[in-house]
Amino acid sequence: MDKSLSSKIFVGLFAGLLIGTAIQYLFSGIAIFDTYLLGAAEGVGGMFVSLIKLLVVPLVYVSIVCGIVDLKDITAFGRLGGKTFALYIINTIIAITAALTIGMIVQPGADAHLAGTISESIQLTTTETPDIFSLVVNIVPSNPVQAFANGDMLQIIFMAILTGLAIQALDSRGGPAIRTFKMANEIMMKLVGLVMSLAPYGVLALMIQLGATLDAHTLLSVAGYVALVIAMLVFWIFVFYPTAVGLATGTSPKTFLRATREQILFSLSTASSNATIPVTMRTLTDKLKVSKSVAGFGVPLGATMNMSGVSIYITLATIFVANAFGQPINSADVFTLGLTILLLSVGAGGVPGGGIVMVGVLLHQLGLPPEGLAIVAAVDRINDMFCTSSNVVGDTAVNTIVAKSEGEIDKAEVETEVDAKPAQANA
Repeated sequence: MDKSLSSKIFVGLFAGLLIGTAIQYLFSGIAIFDTYLLGAAEGVGGMFVSLIKLLVVPLVYVSIVCGIVDLKDITAFGRLGGKTFALYIINTIIAITAALTIGMIVQPGADAHLAGTISESIQLTTTETPDIFSLVVNIVPSNPVQAFANGDMLQIIFMAILTGLAIQALDSRGGPAIRTFKMANEIMMKLVGLVMSLAPYGVLALMIQLGATLDAHTLLSVAGYVALVIAMLVFWIFVFYPTAVGLATGTSPKTFLRATREQILFSLSTASSNATIPVTMRTLTDKLKVSKSVAGFGVPLGATMNMSGVSIYITLATIFVANAFGQPINSADVFTLGLTILLLSVGAGGVPGGGIVMVGVLLHQLGLPPEGLAIVAAVDRINDMFCTSSNVVGDTAVNTIVAKSEGEIDKAEVETEVDAKPAQANA
């Protein structure tokens, strides 16, 4: 079933891109295509993403509560949280360091000479770089209803942790509450399965929109920059994470990549870490056999703060703009730039376009030409797709490593589960 769904998503991905490209270059100006077909694609794609997001807040809250109440030893919570948080930060720091190193060596945009060629079509409002103190203070919500309504993940995670700890403190009296949350979690998993059955159609609609809006001239003008971003992100997805998981857990890189196939395709189409939470959760618990207590805590936290893909993207985008407009980054400014990017990437929202917002803030903070954001934004959707895949596969990798260190994963069972599906398909 999983293999079939992955195949259907793959077909929808490329079919939609081909249809959208054909509309832009072959059928432009024809009402039936420009108005009706694209309008229908926009509607279907928007409904699908909304349907996924509909599940995110209750899924995050319920899964974290269930994850905490499932912990047999409550002292394990501090250890589990510490490991997960530390690995997410280390992962992001490694990604930023690698991107800064590659960017300073390759110098994307050095030959672009874009100064004076782009109109100031984008104006940036004054903003402040988020700091650790503000992030910590804002974790505690003053209005829980507002936190749920706004989908503030850090605040929702905080409330879920408090709820889980409170239920744990009730001991045997917490039985009814535990059963209620576990039933709610089963309902959410069922809803995820139902929504995922619609994924091929949602992906098709989303990719039609993308294919119909690509600007070939703009793409060619920044081809080197786009290629560099994608190359680094692809390396992170297909080499760095599988290798790290293999070294830390003994799970072969091939098995890890098979397990994350559906997750990669889905995240490419939605470009949203939050929307991919249900798929990431299922990849971990069903295919990689990570316990629900680890996945339930780590995945929502990762969707909020594990932004290795975004950090690579905004690092290279900033270096590109600086070079293209004749204001290259000096080696003395690299550390400050890296620290700023770390704070921005942790604060980036797990939604489509989150990366470009962070690029805009960073350009403003560094005093770089705001009109540079126009050309970065033109290809943002392409980069954002791979950013999201890097982010969510990173979530899977970190949680798999944490689960292995906690003794809550069976490598032999993972190999059997993942490798059995291709065998069944060939039988």
